[in-house]
Amino acid sequence: MTATTDGSAGAVGPRAATATGTDHGPPAADGVRAAAETATRRSVEHLLGRQDAEGWWKGDLETNVTMDAEDLLLREFLGIRDDATTEAAARFIRGEQRDDGTWATFYGGPGELSATVEAYVALRLAGDPPDAPHMAGAAVWIRERGGIAAARVFTRIWLALFGWWKWDDLPELPPELIYLPPWFPLNIYDFGQWARQTIVPLTIVSAKRPVRPAPFALDELHTDPRRPNPPRPLSPAATWEGLFQRLDKALHRYRRVAPRGLRRAAVNTAARWIIERQENDGCWGGIQPPAVYSLIALRLLGYDLGHPVMRAGLESLDRFAVRREDGARMIEACQSPVWDTCLATIALADAGLPPDHPALVKAADWILAEQIVRSGDWAVRRPQLVPGGWAFEFHNDNYPDIDDTAEVILALRRVRHPDPERVDAAIERGARWTMGMQSRDGGWGAFDADNASPFPNLLPFCDFGEVIDPPSADVTAHVVEMLAHEGRAHDPRTRRGIAWLLAEQEPSGAWFGRWGVNHVYGTGSVVPALTAAGLSVAHPAIRRAVAWLESVQNDDGGWGEDLRSYRDEKWIGRGASTASQTGWALLALLAAGERDSAAVARGVTWLAETQRADGSWDEPYFTGTGFPWDFSINYHLYRQVFPLTALGRYVHGEPSFGKER
Repeated sequence: MTATTDGSAGAVGPRAATATGTDHGPPAADGVRAAAETATRRSVEHLLGRQDAEGWWKGDLETNVTMDAEDLLLREFLGIRDDATTEAAARFIRGEQRDDGTWATFYGGPGELSATVEAYVALRLAGDPPDAPHMAGAAVWIRERGGIAAARVFTRIWLALFGWWKWDDLPELPPELIYLPPWFPLNIYDFGQWARQTIVPLTIVSAKRPVRPAPFALDELHTDPRRPNPPRPLSPAATWEGLFQRLDKALHRYRRVAPRGLRRAAVNTAARWIIERQENDGCWGGIQPPAVYSLIALRLLGYDLGHPVMRAGLESLDRFAVRREDGARMIEACQSPVWDTCLATIALADAGLPPDHPALVKAADWILAEQIVRSGDWAVRRPQLVPGGWAFEFHNDNYPDIDDTAEVILALRRVRHPDPERVDAAIERGARWTMGMQSRDGGWGAFDADNASPFPNLLPFCDFGEVIDPPSADVTAHVVEMLAHEGRAHDPRTRRGIAWLLAEQEPSGAWFGRWGVNHVYGTGSVVPALTAAGLSVAHPAIRRAVAWLESVQNDDGGWGEDLRSYRDEKWIGRGASTASQTGWALLALLAAGERDSAAVARGVTWLAETQRADGSWDEPYFTGTGFPWDFSINYHLYRQVFPLTALGRYVHGEPSFGKER
């Protein structure tokens, strides 16, 4: 039995092999090692060929067509949409449409209402007529699922900008929010950094309620064009949802009586907050959504398109565009050079590349130059902490992240650099910053400490993905692994992190993956961390994890997990085999002492047999996570670095951290 290639709900996924691998029998050990060595060598050559001259690696970061649709809507709003950009974007959007007329948010996933609405509107901007078969089919599907009225808040905000939706029927976001102190519930620092950077500019947009003349009507997307904004029933007042719905109604009433002076001051303070956080390359936080909303907000305040802030912001958006060979233009939600570079460095070093190889030294030089030594928003919760982290992107000094910092340190320790004192100083500073970002419960989040308030997710405005940044197993594991390799395995902070991880293990033996899909990622992150920190491979938590991984191995020898596992338990550990997820599973099994097991032999064989002639792997499935289920990512370099890391550790054993093998 094999996986369905489209991830359809007709099958839960490939049937799991037995723990002993008796379905097909374990491959012969000598043959497995020879295949692994060949695959490793070819993969090393491929990855070395992808390094930039400056020392970094960056794969495409693929998400979904809402990025491209909103880029066109922004350009329409600002009056700068041109034919060439529109056609290139429309070509990409059309190419992503499913046979049923819809658009999904991940490869093989089901049609998604808001993505389909936004893609449809973008194609209308591009001139596609509503009676064209691909457009008519999409419109029918949208109406059958409640029309525009059932779309998420962000989609309806975009439509409100052009009068396709009423501002009165959107949640209120008062700019006075900027004045709430950090200790007060629902202050902006209660939100995760990605949500915070989006909400602040949207408070200005909400206050101004702009409407640009719509270039066409969208009656065909309403279930009843005569009542396009049907009223929404209130939840019971005794529930949290009902309470926050009534709070939103109170904020709508406050809007009518808000003191003009206070509102004007709040808007100006929010604008100042936005401008202060613009990066040197013009972006905001290194991610596309805050840049889009910041540009709209500042334009509403009178900033002309030639203003340096606006000009730099628009130029930064152009750098998120990826041009494809067919002329299509795909917008990346973010770019991942620091993350990709440290993962590539780890993969190449673990695959046997000498620690003083020029490619590794060049990568280390580039990484060292990216260390952030000034404070950012994280200092609101940790004001005395000395900065020293790394961010995910080329430019994002306001928001270094804990995950990147841990992996960067693990990468730097694998390189024999000609200036070891410089490396040691950077690592020490980064490790101390990371330890200082530990949350009270012992875990680590991605960007902030103690960013776990339950209230932001309850706001009517927040109906799309996570808006807080609590500790996660994968980030905590990477930190624990780094601290262990830094000789801090017995530090009280490391021990608290280990205790947190052990408490988070699920009854199945797996760990939930916050930033990767899903339990395979979480388990593949945690097991190497726990064993690096000194847990015996015989520890019950490790044995349960091994048993779970063996139980979900696919018949073909690989591992896969569909994104639907975030919502539907029957998909946990189930899905078509992928190179990245097979790499994660193997990393856990190898760390657990299972090198000679049938499961490892079959997984390594699957990687060797599915490798392409150029040393790469193909992987259309999305294995990265932005928001669990709601926003998914296909990191195009994952399919290269994680299989290589696993193969390297299979062939060479545990990493040498800068020493000759």
